Amino acid sequence: MSLVSANKTETNTYAVEIAVSAEDFRAAIQQAYLKQRKSIQIPGFRKGKAPLMMIEKLYGKEVFFEDALDIVFPETVQAAYEEAGIIPVDQPRDFDVKTMSKEEGVVMSFNVTVKPEITLKAYKGLTAEKAEVKVTAEEIDHEIEHMLDRGARIVNVDDRAVKDGDITVIDFEGFVDGVAFDGGKAEKYELTIGSGSFIPGFEEQIIGHSIGEEFDVNVTFPEAYAPELASKAAVFKIKLHEIKVKELPELDDEFAKDMGEYETVADLKKGIEEDMLKRKQDSAQHAFEDAVIDALCQNVEGEIPECMYENKAKENIDSFAQRVGQQGIDLDTYLMYMGMDKATFEGQMRERAVADVKIELAVEKIIELEGLKASDEKVEEEYAKMAEMYQLDVEKIKELVPAETIAAELVRQDALKLVIDAAKAKKPVAKKATKKAAEKKEEDEAEEKPAKKPAAKKTTKKAAEKKEEAAE
Repeated sequence: MSLVSANKTETNTYAVEIAVSAEDFRAAIQQAYLKQRKSIQIPGFRKGKAPLMMIEKLYGKEVFFEDALDIVFPETVQAAYEEAGIIPVDQPRDFDVKTMSKEEGVVMSFNVTVKPEITLKAYKGLTAEKAEVKVTAEEIDHEIEHMLDRGARIVNVDDRAVKDGDITVIDFEGFVDGVAFDGGKAEKYELTIGSGSFIPGFEEQIIGHSIGEEFDVNVTFPEAYAPELASKAAVFKIKLHEIKVKELPELDDEFAKDMGEYETVADLKKGIEEDMLKRKQDSAQHAFEDAVIDALCQNVEGEIPECMYENKAKENIDSFAQRVGQQGIDLDTYLMYMGMDKATFEGQMRERAVADVKIELAVEKIIELEGLKASDEKVEEEYAKMAEMYQLDVEKIKELVPAETIAAELVRQDALKLVIDAAKAKKPVAKKATKKAAEKKEEDEAEEKPAKKPAAKKTTKKAAEKKEEAAE
């Protein structure tokens, strides 16, 4: 018998006492001895051949007690949990060994945190916002612009000077106080004029120059730049090799045919509208489902052990670290690239863990209340899907994934589907326009009225420095 007693001492905590019979404990001692004897040498015996009795005589009869306890403990404790009908959510703690000998076996006690009892205020008829979606003519035109851009061809121009929007091929080298600086030189660099990829003022000064020209570009680095260059005046020596332009295809029926199973531009636009609408509807549905699950979390009531959140957060962090590790980068380096400190990241993982734990508990409660089960037929169907997905024999999948695991996931999906299908969608609450938004609307309306065209304003130094982009 494994379980001696299991008594609830406080919310979600049990004091458990277990026993290991003398016979089982002696068998574990023998197992520990056989495992370790090869590394033990005693005078008069070949290494690894000393009998148990001699080792105990030399080192004490308790020499293998700790290892033997490690052997019997996991199985004994699991049997005790099952007998007591409790589900642990953390490792046992506060151990107290009351008896441990070959003659009497082992009697020990410990405390353990168990899965909490929770209640659900509601899980059917939950409400969440669901956006109404539509596709505008502007969005369709924007998508067509992208298609035209992807189908564009690049052609060289040699009969004119550089214009805004041209693609130029240049050599450049930058100098501060007459001295070249690191990272300020490149050859045959392709730069699109007007892209804003270089520091303010650089691209504009290339306009008007022709192929073969060599000239200087004078700029001042922004204040928010690398310390060694911030706010310093620089001169870039430029040589212009090529001028290129992007030629877009004509938006006609032939272009529409090239884009898929379309006959006319009208067909293309209709297809784009349908695709965009489907994507928006899917996105709105996913957002609605997420909101429903969030509402379900809010309906979980009960005293949830802190260790459940901590363990889940650690699991999430380890899983995330493993994923980025598969890309050849460690977690600390990833966070550095993302500009996030570890405390912020761990805080986010903690928030996610709280939601994960509550969802898990809510789903288990729904399965219990609804009596949900996965039929053998559904499990077999899932095996068939997995076999097709991974291109493996069904029997091989069954060896790798137990039927109980498949059934548990299917029931979990059924529980969540039940909640989502029973949920009610409501329109998002219209947000009141802020004073700033109202003023902008008035400005936009004023711009639509006929008015005298104002003179072009010079770009101020302060406005230029807001771009904060680097010359490469």
